[in-house]
Amino acid sequence: MRFSTLIIPFMTLFLLAGCGDESPEEAVVSTASFKLLDIQGKSYTVEKRGTNFTLDEGKDKIVLFDIFATWCPPCRAEVRHLGNLQKKYGDNLIVMGITIEDDVSNDELEKFKKTYQGEYLISNKADNQPLARSIASTIGVGQQFPIPLMILYKNGEYVTHYAGATPEEIIDNDIAQALAN
Repeated sequence: MRFSTLIIPFMTLFLLAGCGDESPEEAVVSTASFKLLDIQGKSYTVEKRGTNFTLDEGKDKIVLFDIFATWCPPCRAEVRHLGNLQKKYGDNLIVMGITIEDDVSNDELEKFKKTYQGEYLISNKADNQPLARSIASTIGVGQQFPIPLMILYKNGEYVTHYAGATPEEIIDNDIAQALAN
């Protein structure tokens, strides 16, 4: 008798849980807004909707977020390559470096850019850490992710990501394919 008294409410709950019109993805769409501040003092906004991340300056463009640290040797090695890609694709691409360090000054980041020949945007402070964690969780690399972690989006939609040092040619090919689609 006790089994039947417990089973009926559970079965009713399961039946009702599947009756919504929304798909699971629509039911759990999370949104957030992140403020970034580049080393020149310009403000940017990144909007998260579900697994999509849109940079306010990057609508209808390819955006490559580069999550890095200045002390990281593979991150340093990527800087010149990312600068080359920014130069090659011009206005069609926005490379946005996102430092995960808390104590690096804008002057140090400017010197870093010059030393490693990286001519692209770098965000310092503001919402860098929360944005990096949010992106990492949506692509499934966890909170202890390797750096550099580079994530490619087209019109805010995820294209691919790269963990660790990645040859420029691979990223270049993915950008070219994203632009063609």
